[in-house]
Amino acid sequence: MIPIASGVRVWLATGHTDMRRGINSLTLEVQEKFKRDPHAGDLFVFRGKRGHLIKVLWHDALGASLYTKRLERGRFIWPSPADGVICVMYAAPQ
Repeated sequence: MIPIASGVRVWLATGHTDMRRGINSLTLEVQEKFKRDPHAGDLFVFRGKRGHLIKVLWHDALGASLYTKRLERGRFIWPSPADGVICVMYAAPQ
């Protein structure tokens, strides 16, 4: 589980991403394509083409982490590729 602080932004990369990509290439995509700082503590979420796999890129004070989640059934519902990148604010549960 990722210890997410309140107010952290979660960025959804719309469209699909090549799931063979690792930390370095996803970090580069965040910098160049989304014009965001991947070291700011935000979470960046990427979805595979078939929709059953996501990767979450997160950088804390110690280093970068890459988390993977695969669904056995169903798909992750995702925004349209025309939307670019979407920000979702995280509020910690009370």
